[in-house]
Amino acid sequence: MRGCAVRPQLLLLALALHPWNPCLGVDSEKPVSIPTDKLLVITVATKESDGFHRFMQSAKYFNYTVKVLGQGEEWRGGDGINSIGGGQKVRLMKEALGQYASQDDLVVLFTECFDVVFAGGPEEVLKKFQKTNHKVVFAADGILWPDKRLADKYPTVHFGKRYLNSGGFIGYAPYINRIVQQWNLQDNDDDQLFYTKIYIDPLKREAINITLDHKCKIFQTLNGATDEVVLKFENGKARAKNTFYETLPVTINGNGPTKILLNYFGNYIPNSWTQENGCTHCESDTINLSAVDVYPSVTIGVFIEQPTPFLPRFLDTLLTLDYPKEALKLFIHNKEVYHEKDIKVFFDKAKHEISTIKIVGPEENLRQAEARNMGMDFCRQDEKCDYYFSVDADVVLTNPKTLKILIEQNRKIIAPLVTRHGKLWSNFWGALSPDGYYARSEDYVDIVQGNRVGVWNVPYMANVYLIKGKTLRSEMNERNYFVRDKLDPDMALCRNAREMGTFMYISNRHEFGRLLSTANYNISHYNNDLWQIFENPVDWKEKYINRDYPKIFTENIVEQPCPDVFWFPIFSEKACDELVEEMEHYGQWSGGKHHDSRISGGYENVPTDDIHMKQIDLENVWLHFIREFIAPVTLKVFAGYYTKGFALLNFVVKYSPDRQRSLRPHHDASTFTINIALNNVGEDFQGGGCKFLRYNCSIESPRKGWSFMHPGRLTHLHEGLPVKNGTRYIAVSFIDP
Repeated sequence: MRGCAVRPQLLLLALALHPWNPCLGVDSEKPVSIPTDKLLVITVATKESDGFHRFMQSAKYFNYTVKVLGQGEEWRGGDGINSIGGGQKVRLMKEALGQYASQDDLVVLFTECFDVVFAGGPEEVLKKFQKTNHKVVFAADGILWPDKRLADKYPTVHFGKRYLNSGGFIGYAPYINRIVQQWNLQDNDDDQLFYTKIYIDPLKREAINITLDHKCKIFQTLNGATDEVVLKFENGKARAKNTFYETLPVTINGNGPTKILLNYFGNYIPNSWTQENGCTHCESDTINLSAVDVYPSVTIGVFIEQPTPFLPRFLDTLLTLDYPKEALKLFIHNKEVYHEKDIKVFFDKAKHEISTIKIVGPEENLRQAEARNMGMDFCRQDEKCDYYFSVDADVVLTNPKTLKILIEQNRKIIAPLVTRHGKLWSNFWGALSPDGYYARSEDYVDIVQGNRVGVWNVPYMANVYLIKGKTLRSEMNERNYFVRDKLDPDMALCRNAREMGTFMYISNRHEFGRLLSTANYNISHYNNDLWQIFENPVDWKEKYINRDYPKIFTENIVEQPCPDVFWFPIFSEKACDELVEEMEHYGQWSGGKHHDSRISGGYENVPTDDIHMKQIDLENVWLHFIREFIAPVTLKVFAGYYTKGFALLNFVVKYSPDRQRSLRPHHDASTFTINIALNNVGEDFQGGGCKFLRYNCSIESPRKGWSFMHPGRLTHLHEGLPVKNGTRYIAVSFIDP
């Protein structure tokens, strides 16, 4: 035998046993590992999308050498998802591989880039490739595309995926070159069909020594395999694992309709978020606003699309944003006549601080999608508009730096996480159901609750978000982004952005605020926010409870002007004013008559000129207020007494010289009573006050928003002192009768 001349049977055996040494006897030991510098990654990208940049970041993390083909070239390879095409990629490979055709030791890995991330490094992929003992390995798929008639021509596979996927393959450069040199079709012909026909041809398959990655050791295509692949943390780092084959794929390809799942994996892989270090990329490519001379110009789009509680506070928040007012413009769409008065008050304040304010009111009768398109156009058509910040009226921004923080994060579209108090309801979805609606992702609860903190690529966000003006004028230059089939405007926007390949992010790196509940907002009253104690308890407390109330428990500010009479702050100025306004708007004061059909028995011994909370449907709110805010004070001042927080009589009393000036001595039908001053002595009225006869102790200067708390029956006989002029209002409850 001379040289490598062996019989064919022996040659086949040798190749099987020692693929690196067809000439037996040269080296019968284990093959030497392929050096990582002998691996070249090739991909095709005629444009640089968000997906492309993510791919390149993952390649950079593992130190892959990447050659990008087609940059700056027009894409003529078809429309993409669910359509044939992609031949342009093969043509570009054919042109590029000629220079590598003679490099026997060079390994080429081709992969898609717009919907692929690397999960492992060059050493791992080369080791797995070597173990296949083949010259070329294609990704395997459980779905046959594009010609299902070819199924019977595929080799039988007893365990593993059977069909070829052209989104990823690896092989020695000369062998891949032999494949792509066979291309003689058009750019819009199908690349996968081309590779498939070579693979299912037994002679070509064996001559080139092609196989498929049947068990997804190197390539993982997600289409048809979403139930197989899960996110696993190993040694603190995330990895996508195929639980069916117990493999850890090196590339993850979100082919077909699985890009949302890939985005989820991309939030963690290859090293985007770890259990030990959290978000590892949040500080990359950021903007430092403190280093700029002129702040970017921002158009704020404000949308009031339904009656919304606490709207004046929301509008005022826009003026307290920590951002130069000269860099802001406002677009406001108000659909509700009910809020016209709030808009007018706000405009009169804002016009002195913000030079450009455009208001579109209910008289325009715009649909929500039209209004949102108009607001976006307000920025899109202004070349000087650097950012568009859209905020719905049900967003409570508690962080004045929100706008700065979002800009500095430097994403095309980014939203701050806001949640509904006490609930898992938020302004983003981590996943979508098959019909495009909400589905809970594995990490949704952890993100909402702050157990995982970072900047997250999500399929849906709403209510409040920031978009770069440049993005509006390029990728999103078409106007009707909020119109899509019968979808809600926010769902239409997000679907359009997803299909465009523009990533949407949510940040929970800071506390930004919360979402109001608007579903049960009743506007049939005069001051409707008073009824929001159940729907929006935090906002109700902020508006109506005295700011010094917490000091009752921390600084012992409760006063005792008379024995066992305790005096403490409870209501804000707003609470007092709105409660009085509500009663006067109702107007049906009792007149201080003994006969009273509103109470049991119909007779009142010591009547007052009053309106009961029950008459204006505020009784349930008031009783909840007693349980939430009065009961804790009771426990503090009457040590050991636990109130039931129940009261049969809750009312507002009106004292005035021409109706009822005073109230004769009496005991209250209660265990204890609260008496809250609703206006100011000396300003709104003169005189008045309360005298406790047993102790000969009078309180003649009650403070607005402060409450007396004193025992009712037996010990604290008291009277209402005469009002000399003006009108005095107090809110009273006989608690635990």
